[in-house]
Amino acid sequence: MKLSGWGRYPCVEVVPEQPRTDTEICAHLACATSLIARGNGRSYGDAALNETCVLDMRRMSRLVAFDEGSGFMVCEAGVLLSDLVALFVPRGWFVPVTPGTRFVTIGGMVAADVHGKNHHVAGSFGDHVYWLDLMLADGGVMRCSSEENVGLFNATLGGMGLTGVILRVAFAMQRIETDLMAQRLLKAATLDEAMDLFESNDASTYSVAWIDCLASGGRLGRSLVTLGEHLPRSALPPTREGRPFADVPRQRLALPVSSPAWVMNQRSVAAFNALYYARGRPGERIVSLVSYFYPLDAIGGWNRLYGRNGFVQYQFVLPKSASREGLRAILDRVAAAGAGSFLAVLKLFGTVRSRAGSLSFPREGYTLALDFPVSAGTFKLLEQLDAIVAAFGGRLYLAKDARSGAAMLAGYDQLDAFRALRERLDPVRHLSSLLSRRLGL
Repeated sequence: MKLSGWGRYPCVEVVPEQPRTDTEICAHLACATSLIARGNGRSYGDAALNETCVLDMRRMSRLVAFDEGSGFMVCEAGVLLSDLVALFVPRGWFVPVTPGTRFVTIGGMVAADVHGKNHHVAGSFGDHVYWLDLMLADGGVMRCSSEENVGLFNATLGGMGLTGVILRVAFAMQRIETDLMAQRLLKAATLDEAMDLFESNDASTYSVAWIDCLASGGRLGRSLVTLGEHLPRSALPPTREGRPFADVPRQRLALPVSSPAWVMNQRSVAAFNALYYARGRPGERIVSLVSYFYPLDAIGGWNRLYGRNGFVQYQFVLPKSASREGLRAILDRVAAAGAGSFLAVLKLFGTVRSRAGSLSFPREGYTLALDFPVSAGTFKLLEQLDAIVAAFGGRLYLAKDARSGAAMLAGYDQLDAFRALRERLDPVRHLSSLLSRRLGL
């Protein structure tokens, strides 16, 4: 069947398998010349693609154990975050770190070492993983943690499925008192104002900014910064008094077909950005947890908005000391190219725990994610952005990448250790993806 990542580029013929047990996974490892595990297909590029064999892990979806006292959760790698949210939020529990969609698997969250709007206070998802069971290329299973098989544990967090097939994960859930969020919107007229708001509000648990990446000159980087906190039960509005939790809403809208190419042109994006910024009203409001963390999940198939050719998401992080100058250079280049993205998201990363051999994306500094429709002009622009990111000592997020070259791995200071571990455990690269081959991992 034809398969792609969430960006719908590239799209290739693959042989999918749907194992239900460790034994079936072991059998596929023995039979296939190469393979890669895949969760719910929400990595954007080619990280979960392999023409020979793709292991669809979604049938490995059992909850193994949960401790109501401590929040200690054990589940199989194919469990969907959306199912955990639907089941546990009404019981007063939420994940400690979440990406911007709930339609991901727990194994995928580990493989990409996902981050959220609270990295500056909570780190990435891997910082909350107690242990994981990993099936190696030879079929052997190893329990990995910060105390047992430490090097393999570190390399698997953010390792994009290249160290082995993640079978089970034990991690911490966090208590919440309601399913509501106290949201505060701040308006920034420039990039510098937006960054100042991040840093003056670093005590906020959650923070994120939408940027108008087509604004230029004195308006460069104008933004809407959103802060958030879990609403305590004592602050419930009158309409919800005595009802701290409600049912988690389902998707209600969907894009059934791909949008025409003209929908995502410079004029339409510029008009949307100008309207969105103008309608941003500073102030506080109470919103649902789902709408705060997963706004795009309300629209099924929103990736079709970019047309039949698909899109690429370009996400990078720059060291904090270089972020202001580097972000200005990036936004200047994007605005000059007229290739604006209406999904332009800025976040602040906090300090990162050192993990030898890890390809985890976050580092202390600012990260910006931009979406662009696939075209020859887009790829030319992204090559220019690559040069800027490299010049400022940044790195690209492998879970979003679909087209960069091996030179862009220079931003990962643990790359040699990761490759050495791969060489020792899987010298023939039995576990491989289009991404790993493209980047020489």
